[in-house]
Amino acid sequence: MHEFDLIKEYFTWGNSPTDVIKGVGDDAAILEILPHQQLVTSIDTFISGVHFPENTPSEAIGHKALAVNLSDLAAMGATPRWFTLALTLPDINPEWLTGFSLGLKTLAQEYNCFLVGGDTTRGSLSVTIQVMGVVDKGKALMRSGAKVGDSLYLTGTLGDAAIGLKTIQTDFSMQKEHRDHCQQHLNKPIPRLKESTIIRQFASSCIDISDGFLQDLGHILKASNVGAQITLANLPLSTALKTLPRKIAINAMLSGGDDYELLFTVPQKNKELFEKYIKKGGDGYYKEYYKEIGVITHQAGSIIDGTGKKLSLTGFKHF
Repeated sequence: MHEFDLIKEYFTWGNSPTDVIKGVGDDAAILEILPHQQLVTSIDTFISGVHFPENTPSEAIGHKALAVNLSDLAAMGATPRWFTLALTLPDINPEWLTGFSLGLKTLAQEYNCFLVGGDTTRGSLSVTIQVMGVVDKGKALMRSGAKVGDSLYLTGTLGDAAIGLKTIQTDFSMQKEHRDHCQQHLNKPIPRLKESTIIRQFASSCIDISDGFLQDLGHILKASNVGAQITLANLPLSTALKTLPRKIAINAMLSGGDDYELLFTVPQKNKELFEKYIKKGGDGYYKEYYKEIGVITHQAGSIIDGTGKKLSLTGFKHF
């Protein structure tokens, strides 16, 4: 199978949206953006054996490669529109490609994000996706917006993916249902785009947790020149992690990567409105899903718990 046959077979999906003037099949894509919008773009590369275990199912690889990029858009308060794919393969394996394409396409369709181009080549397995979205001018959420007194909130639970990886790479033992739960979080994270549509109405800053809670919180603190006090008891643990020794669960929660939950700050002037909105179950999400976990302080770069003890566990480092 030649490169163009591969692209036609697995990555030409048809039924392009009206904002795609030209997609797959030319030298470059042509895309339409409305005058009141700004383009938001992010890119990630996935390397086999580094960003996913080598025995990961190809459908999960396709899902996750797009999901982590969509998570970046969610953190910015943007709406996904298009993406490109650069795929390096050691050989052409129809079974692998069918699963990969299915995982990619299923998630793309769920969030109305359309494949508009890319590249394929021979080499060690790697996947690079560049995702593009839009946001109304001046409305993007950034890491630099947190202010002293803002409340810190978090979606979902933390640490599940890190434990899932541990069960794959080591002889770490868990009950099957809890192991399956954690591995599902690792292999098929959910980009919090629906939650983002709520968060962007009230938040002052936001980040997605990809490299570990404390490390990614540190990015907000550095960009905003502030500190944070965390109420550890409020950090959400899943049922699966509650079955583990507390020290293991806490370490996974604070420093484990691949969660792709949203960590965000809400100014005091917006807090009451935000709490009322989520308490009423806006868009099907309830207060129990969004946890208030701390407050922004004036001590730049400092992360402390309720007793004043500094928290300094690190997360995933790329180099």
